Amino acid sequence: MPAAGQAQQKVLRIGMTAADVPTTTGMPNNGFEGMRFLGYPIFEAPVLWDLSDPSKPAGLRPGLAESWEQAADDPRTWIFKLRPGVTFHDGAPWNADAFLWSLDRFFKQDSPQFDPAGSAITRARIPIMAGYRKIDDMTVAITTTRAASYFPYMATYLLMTSPQSFEQGGRDWSRVAALPPAGTGPFRLSRFQPRVSAELSKHEGYWDRTRIPRLDRILLLPIPEANTRLAALRGGQVDWIEVPPPDAIPSLRQAGFQITTGSYPHVWPYLLQTAEGSPLRDQRVRQALNYCIDRQGLVQFLNGTAEPSVGFLKPSDPAFGNPQHRYRFDAARGRALLAEAGFTPQRPLAFKVMISTSGSGQMLPLPMNEFVQQNLREACGVNLSFEVTEWNSLLVAVRAGPTAPAVMGSHAINVSSPSSDPSVAARYFLQAFVPPNGFNWPQWNDPQFEAAFAELENARTPAAFNAAYARAHERLVDNPPWLYIVHDLNPRAMSRRVRGFTSVQSWFQDLVPVDLQ
Repeated sequence: MPAAGQAQQKVLRIGMTAADVPTTTGMPNNGFEGMRFLGYPIFEAPVLWDLSDPSKPAGLRPGLAESWEQAADDPRTWIFKLRPGVTFHDGAPWNADAFLWSLDRFFKQDSPQFDPAGSAITRARIPIMAGYRKIDDMTVAITTTRAASYFPYMATYLLMTSPQSFEQGGRDWSRVAALPPAGTGPFRLSRFQPRVSAELSKHEGYWDRTRIPRLDRILLLPIPEANTRLAALRGGQVDWIEVPPPDAIPSLRQAGFQITTGSYPHVWPYLLQTAEGSPLRDQRVRQALNYCIDRQGLVQFLNGTAEPSVGFLKPSDPAFGNPQHRYRFDAARGRALLAEAGFTPQRPLAFKVMISTSGSGQMLPLPMNEFVQQNLREACGVNLSFEVTEWNSLLVAVRAGPTAPAVMGSHAINVSSPSSDPSVAARYFLQAFVPPNGFNWPQWNDPQFEAAFAELENARTPAAFNAAYARAHERLVDNPPWLYIVHDLNPRAMSRRVRGFTSVQSWFQDLVPVDLQ
């Protein structure tokens, strides 16, 4: 029988889409769902997402750094002024030494704290790290391999962990995970059961006194199957689920559950392999596929929880540009382009797509991919086959080359992605970032894109930055490395007891204001 004080605690139970509890070492796996729940609430970066205004896409705000700027004499160097008076959950001080210690964890293979798993994730998100040095106790300089006006967006993925907690775990990350390690965020890890759950507790000593959580604890439960999540919510085992089954949304609303959705920068595509020998190498084939997709039909199938995608960015985005191709469902045009490329009813296009059973941002991958498979076959005679794998295995494949065993002979990969800023576009589309340097799994190379992006990287004014981004995005549409399918609307379902949640225009969400009635 719980004590009276415990009985009155506010404990929010969340059903995640992940198949397992994301790693608790301070750099979670399971994609950005891991970052959403076991990253930012506990471990912070020098730069944080600004989730305060739901009326616009999330920008940046100071985090463990109070300010940052490009060095006046070198656009490849960024100076970070660190926030004074911050301590980790275990009492260790936050300073330049702690910053460099965490950077060594990810980028220095011969450091005692080097973490191969965390390093692979971080290096893929920040593929332009060249070096770093301490200027003084509260100032650090980071140098990049290329001028990158967007580097502060990448700095959001540099999660900081206490060096002291690593020592307490015997310098063994697997033991540290069970302690668990200490961050600086508004929540701290208080309990972890592998494959079962992770528990976060309010951090009363958080450095920003205006952002002390209202909840006492959050219990995170991996529930990868959508109908199982639904049953857990209806049965009262959880208070909140990510991605409810679309066909259940009307009855959930009728039963008094809250459904939240919102347009935000996130895209659900196929990454299309353009390497020598791929059936998707010809740009006409990739254009054809983008005309063959019935996006509105898929949106209807999803009960309105998504919107059509015709580019990496949405047409409403100022940086969408003015591409020559405006994709819509036009099967005749798709078939004509396929015929130009040599694919006919007698010699149909066929390729294999690697898909996952669930995962961060993947919505409902199995029924959605079955819809796409039938759609492409009926509209344009395209024959899709699937390589079905677990989410983390799919993420490993995206970081591998086209002939790697992890890819299993696939010509496309269905992996969702934020489309929040140019740093994401750099990792996915620049030739410099083909695996293992980044996520350009398609091996795509477009000289016009490269030239426009170089202008963006060297831009010093917002106007120059935005104009270059628009020119770059036009190439992503006209010479598409991806099959653009939908942008999801970030659906989740909650008990009527949940209060204070606001769906913002970001993959990441602020759990601090959330309360339980």
